[in-house]
Amino acid sequence: MSRSPSGRRPGVPLEAAEAAFRKATTKPIEEPPKAPSTPGVKETVTLRIDQDVLEFFQEDGPGWQERINAALRKAAGK
Repeated sequence: MSRSPSGRRPGVPLEAAEAAFRKATTKPIEEPPKAPSTPGVKETVTLRIDQDVLEFFQEDGPGWQERINAALRKAAGK
């Protein structure tokens, strides 16, 4: 087996084992806790829905976004 100039074999199993152990036992960086949502605060999002579903909610005129939100809340069990 050939040796490196330092006299050590390339890819020494002990070094590989130590590296694997460090990787497995290093505690991952924790993300800061997520702030609790504030009731009544709306967030602007882009949502792609089928045209017929959009037309259904828009049939009754203004307030269709609130009706979609209410339907989503009900589906989410909120």
